[in-house]
Amino acid sequence: MSSIKTSEEKVNQFIEIMSGKPDEKSLVRIRNEKADDKIRDTIRMTPGVQPYKHNYYTSDQFYQRDRSQGLITNVYGQRVLRVTEDFITGLLGGLEEEVGDRAGMVMYETGYAWGLEDMRNFVKRSQGEYEVDFTKMGMGMMLETWWWPLTIEGWGTWQFDFREAKRDMLFIDLYESAVAKTLGDIGAAVCYFYAGLFASVFSVIAKKDFGCVEIQCYAMGADHCRFLISHAERVDAAAFWRSQGATGKDIMKKVKEV
Repeated sequence: MSSIKTSEEKVNQFIEIMSGKPDEKSLVRIRNEKADDKIRDTIRMTPGVQPYKHNYYTSDQFYQRDRSQGLITNVYGQRVLRVTEDFITGLLGGLEEEVGDRAGMVMYETGYAWGLEDMRNFVKRSQGEYEVDFTKMGMGMMLETWWWPLTIEGWGTWQFDFREAKRDMLFIDLYESAVAKTLGDIGAAVCYFYAGLFASVFSVIAKKDFGCVEIQCYAMGADHCRFLISHAERVDAAAFWRSQGATGKDIMKKVKEV
């Protein structure tokens, strides 16, 4: 049986992910006695100590190290693997040796699958931490809450542009890409993992079958990476224009006409 999902099947999966309930196990380390496990329509305002600790984004607070077991876990209890740039270079090089030109697609699909699972965990965790229905969270707050742990884990910083959102076009600017900064200026777009990640995360949030393509990359000499998230027709067109040497700015102009 084919594992390839139709757009309708994907959307049903996105809806299922968005319906997740709070996960108490991931909140044990940040829970305080004021927490009452109730999910509200708005974030509860309480004086003094908050029901859950939110400001845990320093290394000492975010990571917990068990030297006797050789384990590192984050504040949510997830196991973390810390690697060097050599690991990333070796991973990508080994993948290219094994699958050749399909390496980029494999990384995209890996990022897509990782994003789905990350959103599944995030929906449950954020509802519990902020005691509010996920669909009632402000978009800006929700996105920054999702991305901030990735920043401290070394995946870079970002900015999102929703000015064309009504036309199902989103743009993401990524700074300090772990992949592109490792490989340097090699004259090619390399952040396929990020593209897959953004595609699945924003598909879940919008409950639409989106794709994503990197339209400019630090590894192509740009000062940061930029991604387009949209429907397949636009994404495929942007990928074609990039292959023909169009700049990120040129692609942004062209894609608005599609």
